[in-house]
Amino acid sequence: GVEVRVNVDWVGSLPFDEDLIRIMTTAGVRFERYRPLRWYTLDRVNNRTHRKLLIVDGRIAFTGGVGIADDWRGNARNSNEWRDTHYRIEGPAVPAFQAAFAENWLETTGETLQGGKFYPAVAAAGGLDAQLILSSQPNGSENMELMMLAAIAAAKDHLRIGMAYFVPDDIALQQILDARKRGVSVDVIVPNWLTDVPVVRKGSRFFWGELLKAGVRIFEFQPTMYHPKLLIVDDAWVSFGSANLDERSLRLNDEASLNVYGLEFARTQIDVFNEDLKRSRQVSLEEWQARPLSEKVTDYFASRFRSQL
Repeated sequence: GVEVRVNVDWVGSLPFDEDLIRIMTTAGVRFERYRPLRWYTLDRVNNRTHRKLLIVDGRIAFTGGVGIADDWRGNARNSNEWRDTHYRIEGPAVPAFQAAFAENWLETTGETLQGGKFYPAVAAAGGLDAQLILSSQPNGSENMELMMLAAIAAAKDHLRIGMAYFVPDDIALQQILDARKRGVSVDVIVPNWLTDVPVVRKGSRFFWGELLKAGVRIFEFQPTMYHPKLLIVDDAWVSFGSANLDERSLRLNDEASLNVYGLEFARTQIDVFNEDLKRSRQVSLEEWQARPLSEKVTDYFASRFRSQL
C-alpha cells in the first residue's frame, strides 16, 4: 500500500529498459520523466536534473552519488563495481529533501506535494548542524556555485576534494590556487582512465598543470570508476550530494548537496577519503608535462567544451 513516485531525468533515462517501466507502472508506481523534449522547451533542453534523492515517509532521506543501476551493486572490488558514497539523513533536514523532490515533481506533473502526509513533524535526530543547498536551472540559481566558492575561500588548513567530474571554471580554479598561496594543503581524488565519461577526464587534465605547479596533490583512483562528490574543509565541514566541481553541476543542472558541520562527522569522512587515497595513484607535474603530444592535443580540445562538461 506504499505510494511510490519516481522522477528521472529524461536524457539520463533514455537507455532505461521500457519493460521495467511497465512493471513499475502496472504495480501502481507513478513513473515520470523530468523535462522531456518538447518544441516549447528547447531553450532548456540542456538543463537537466542530476539530483540523487530518496525520501521515505517524509522522515528519512538518502543522498550522495549512488544511482539505481548495476554499477552500484558492489563496493569497488573490481572495475565493474563503482566506488561511491551515499548517506542516510534523519531529523529536521529531511523536509528540505522532500521539498527538493516536490519541486521537480511539480514541474513534471503539476501535482503539489504538501501537508502532513509529506511533511510530518520531525524531531531532532542528532547534534550535527546541516543545511541542504539546491541549484535549479534555468532559473539562474547560483547557490551551489557560491557555496563551493565560499567553502574553498574559507579554508585555512586543508581542502580535500573527491569528485567524479572535476573541471573547475576559472573562478574556482583561482580559488584553489589562492588557497595554496595561503598555505592550505589541497588533495584531490578523481577517476583514472576507467571513468564513464572520458571527455570529462581529458578536459579536466588540461587544467592540472597550474594546480600541480602550485602544490595541489592530484590522485587518480585506480580500481574502478570513482563517483563520489565530496568536499571537506579544515577537518570540520563536509559537503556531499550530487554536485560535482564543474560547470555542468554549478550552472546547468538541478543539484542537491548537504553541508554538515561537526568535527566527529568530518573525521569519519576524512578516514573514508584517506582510505580512497590508499587505492589511488598520485600524478606528478613531471608526468603531466610528459604526456604524449596526442594526449595534450585531445586534452586541449576537450577543455574547450568546459562549459558543457
